[in-house]
Amino acid sequence: MSRLARQASPAEGFDAVIHLAGESIASDRWTEAKKRAIRDSRVIGTRLVSEAIARMKKPPQVLICASAIGYYGDRGDELLKEGSAAGSGFLPDVCKAWEAATVPAVQKGVRVVNLRFGIILSAQGGAFAKMLTPFKMGVGGNLGSGTQYMSWIALDDVVGVIAYALETNSLSGPVNTVCPQAVTNAEFTQTLGRVLRRPTIFPMPAFAARLVFGEMADALLLSSARVVPDVLTQSGYSFQWPDLEGAFRHLLNK
Repeated sequence: MSRLARQASPAEGFDAVIHLAGESIASDRWTEAKKRAIRDSRVIGTRLVSEAIARMKKPPQVLICASAIGYYGDRGDELLKEGSAAGSGFLPDVCKAWEAATVPAVQKGVRVVNLRFGIILSAQGGAFAKMLTPFKMGVGGNLGSGTQYMSWIALDDVVGVIAYALETNSLSGPVNTVCPQAVTNAEFTQTLGRVLRRPTIFPMPAFAARLVFGEMADALLLSSARVVPDVLTQSGYSFQWPDLEGAFRHLLNK
């Protein structure tokens, strides 16, 4: 990314640029320094890439850029499509600025796709991999009330959507990158326990989550986002793993 930002010529003639970089939002408590790193790594990095593209004599045809369903904030059981309004708070503000940072590429005439990723399921890393340990030990359970919606997508479909976005000229702007069936935290918990054949009787109350994780608890663990992939569905994308239990069994070889 940095070389592209400093010098446009090495990317001249490339058909596409895929930009997914960003500081992890779930690795540490959110100090002011951590929040600044989360924002700057996304907004400044994306702006540098977009401005470098805008300077090119022969820019790529498409820029695929990460975003997140954090754009919508905590919205209860409201069905959220790409045209839904942004939420309020730290993560929505970051996501709005993140997507706005692609404007120089848009103004250059490049097709820009902002992939609003949900919870990415992978046993190899990310939030789901961290979640697996207590569940495998039989001490997993609901977070808070368990009624908050979790919008998820298997890693295989993340790769599939990126490839689809590269090839589908009709796609541009925000694209909710989640599977069609959002589930509540309670449903997620029960399904994971069933696949792992472990009990899920040890909930983490909301106050305990806030004590352990601070501000991040309300923004990530206890907030509810019932997001639907309207653009992907309407354009004809076929999900490899649309069912949560099937996705779990595939990812965990169960």
